[in-house]
Amino acid sequence: MTSGEPRGVELRRLAADDWRVWRGLRLAALEEAPYAFSSKLSDWTGAGDLESRWRARLTSVPFNVVATLDGSAVGIVSAARPPNAAAQLISMWVAPSARGQGIGDALIEAVVTWSRENDAKAFYLDVFEDNEAALRLYRRHGFRDRGRKPSEPEDDPVRVERRMERQLD
Repeated sequence: MTSGEPRGVELRRLAADDWRVWRGLRLAALEEAPYAFSSKLSDWTGAGDLESRWRARLTSVPFNVVATLDGSAVGIVSAARPPNAAAQLISMWVAPSARGQGIGDALIEAVVTWSRENDAKAFYLDVFEDNEAALRLYRRHGFRDRGRKPSEPEDDPVRVERRMERQLD
């Protein structure tokens, strides 16, 4: 995956053996931007910080990508697609030092490509409505607000997540 990325950016799909790379970026994301995720740093550290758990995460979610900028890992994104359903973009994060350099754009386009390759006609994501930077990025990429995310028992009752969707041509 190298065409279409901004200069100096490379995207690489991860497998279970890349768990250390994923772990480092995911922990950095949960520490730097706890407001952006449903998971908490404490969920993945301490007793939850197990190689087997990290490997399982990279196996159970079929599409996981790391972005590097000039050789440094600076971003991640994942996607899933249940049979006969729209694809879902999950776990996206870009390091503060790399923001504004097209990393988020490249990660979203990687999910678009993967979704099309997997015959999805649309894909969606859930984003906290107070995450203005993410909302701007997703809107710029053609996502439309579809209202509140359907509630799940573990959802935070105070913070509201929006469901956003993008149709694929």
